[in-house]
Amino acid sequence: MTTHAVPTPTQGADPGRKSIGKVVFASLIGTATEWYDFFLFGSAAALVFGEVFFGEIGGTTGTLYAFMTYALGFVARPIGGVVFGHFGDKVGRKKMLVASLLMMGIGTFAIGLLPTYATIGVAAPVLLVFCRLLQGFAVGGEWGGAVLMVSEHGSDGWRGFWASWPQAGVALGNLLATGVLWVLAAVQSDAAFLDWGWRIPFLLSAVLVAVGMWVRLSIEESPVFAEAKQEMETTQRGLPIIEVVKQYPREVFVAMGMRMAENISYYIFTVISITYVTTYISVDKPVILRALLIGAAIQFVVVPAIGALSDKVGRRPLYLLGAVGVGIWTFVFFHLLDTQDPDKILFGVVVGLILHSFMYAPQAAFFSELFGTSVRCTGASVGYQLASIFAGAMAPIIALKLLGDVGDGNTTAVGIYVAIASVITIVAVLFAKETRASSLRHDRVLADPTEVDAARR
Repeated sequence: MTTHAVPTPTQGADPGRKSIGKVVFASLIGTATEWYDFFLFGSAAALVFGEVFFGEIGGTTGTLYAFMTYALGFVARPIGGVVFGHFGDKVGRKKMLVASLLMMGIGTFAIGLLPTYATIGVAAPVLLVFCRLLQGFAVGGEWGGAVLMVSEHGSDGWRGFWASWPQAGVALGNLLATGVLWVLAAVQSDAAFLDWGWRIPFLLSAVLVAVGMWVRLSIEESPVFAEAKQEMETTQRGLPIIEVVKQYPREVFVAMGMRMAENISYYIFTVISITYVTTYISVDKPVILRALLIGAAIQFVVVPAIGALSDKVGRRPLYLLGAVGVGIWTFVFFHLLDTQDPDKILFGVVVGLILHSFMYAPQAAFFSELFGTSVRCTGASVGYQLASIFAGAMAPIIALKLLGDVGDGNTTAVGIYVAIASVITIVAVLFAKETRASSLRHDRVLADPTEVDAARR
């Protein structure tokens, strides 16, 4: 990789590295908050939104419409990635982190106040769609900013560990969302939950947003970005998204391919498992919520450990292990669910999320290392979020269609679907270069053209 003419930081000129713990916590709490909001929508779509916002349609068809609304959030994510990435590469990472968190909080809190289909008719799902698009737009800017703040503060040799903490924030957000739903399911009747109880988790998000905003406003700007900013301002260059397309097209496609198995398998293990267990095999809702709660808690611990391991053995071998693992495990996963045994369901979820972690933990550092400083926020966000349209957005819809009739769910078809995604990811990883311990002080946009050609060769 090439380097641009940015001075190496001195010990006294790099306060960001001294506060890495504070930066990690700020990224973790903010990411957990945003993904609490995002996952809450997915869980609610599986449990209640079909009835609450799609009126007399109800049943599995209403759930399918709710998942379509859920998918719209993924469509908005690349747009958010481009917009937040653009300004993240222009004015800095910190301001975009604050803006994305505030926007997500507004969208989620508003969902908790929405009138139902029974109250205002078709306007209810329209308002739900608007809030979902706002959520998706905000998440599109969240991931890139959070992982880059940590990656660009941490040392090269420990980047996999530090950058994995925002990834662990996703597990923490899922843990919080599932935990609240599990508690409500335990203390409320289904009728009460359907009537008003589902609103409580959305309204509680305001507390998390307030904490996240307070922490994020107190952190320093990324030192790597701050060092490069003067040269970025004096160098003639195009819009970040244009420069990404010109200078890093391979990296964008590699990142997208690497996301397929990771993103699809995650939503099979979390969102689709709720629908399958409660609707197809008639297991009580608390059983799967308990499994997801424990699975998320274990994943929260496992992700940083695997991130640290990636600093020792590399990103690629762990990513390959995860891709192969989820491709095989999905078949076993549904077999375990079909037993209707709570312990076997728990085992299926936990192993699935651990295998997923072998991809997700090194992903933040891996993607950060693919792109140069002047376009890193845009490049990492676009590669990550574009894949979400074809992966996470479509996964619940495709899986539900593949499962088919409630009386005879075709789980083998879903397993084949995940296996195909695994093959795509394996190919993408094989095309990627190992980036472990590489410096983030590189940039094709700011580098001399002859150096760029040499680096590509």
